Amino acid sequence: KRAYKSYVRALPLLKKMGINSILLRKSIGALEVACGIVMTLVPGRPKDVANFFLLLLVLAVLFFHQLVGDPLKRYAHALVFGILLTCRLLIARKPEDRSSEKKPLPGNAEEQPSLYEKAPQGKVKVS
Repeated sequence: KRAYKSYVRALPLLKKMGINSILLRKSIGALEVACGIVMTLVPGRPKDVANFFLLLLVLAVLFFHQLVGDPLKRYAHALVFGILLTCRLLIARKPEDRSSEKKPLPGNAEEQPSLYEKAPQGKVKVS
């Protein structure tokens, strides 16, 4: 509770907008829980969107910690969580990039048989 009071004091713009420490704490917590539920239960694109929003939220929290001047041990967990979210988002986006790059040409599909056609029955050729 004390940390959020210092965040609101450090950004006078929040006070001008009518956001107090209680509202800031509850809104950040609600967004974290909502994004966590979406990432856990909903497959596909909404999971990536929730991951992106949660990453933005973590970046905002890291900004607050830096603004107040907290030591590293106070925000190390948020830093590690941000790195994990970034890696998860990059890994989730990677297969889409590969599928668009590796589309076979229509003429080459007939000329090159697959590994299963080259290998004898019951064995798979591993290269």
